[in-house]
Amino acid sequence: MTLLCAIDDLLVRTLAAFPSVLARLDYMSSLRQSDGRYSHWGLSRVHGETEAQRALVESHETLTSQVLQMPLRRLMEDAEAGCAVQEQQPSAYLQELSTRSSSLLPDDMGGGSTRHFSSVLHALSALARAQQRAIPPDA
Repeated sequence: MTLLCAIDDLLVRTLAAFPSVLARLDYMSSLRQSDGRYSHWGLSRVHGETEAQRALVESHETLTSQVLQMPLRRLMEDAEAGCAVQEQQPSAYLQELSTRSSSLLPDDMGGGSTRHFSSVLHALSALARAQQRAIPPDA
């Protein structure tokens, strides 16, 4: 078994299992507790609490930056790919993410803003709804 640093372990063994950057971001936000710390039992057990926290914070910030830097077309394709795996409509998924956009964000967003992130999710949600209306129900 190859030993990985905490961040690589998180990326390779945990986050790689998610089909989209939005799904990874959603997962990372679910690991954050009300006190702002993250809870990932396996990562903490293998790498220690300090290294696990560092990896989780860094990954959450990186994923947020990725979302903010991706073109809307790629984000839409990303969301559709993630929804296909879960057999969920992109419009419903993106609307749900949009309603809880602030809870998806890390404490420190680096160069991004909450407003920017919310507007990206809102635009994606509107695009998904427009695409859904454009496709006939029997198609």
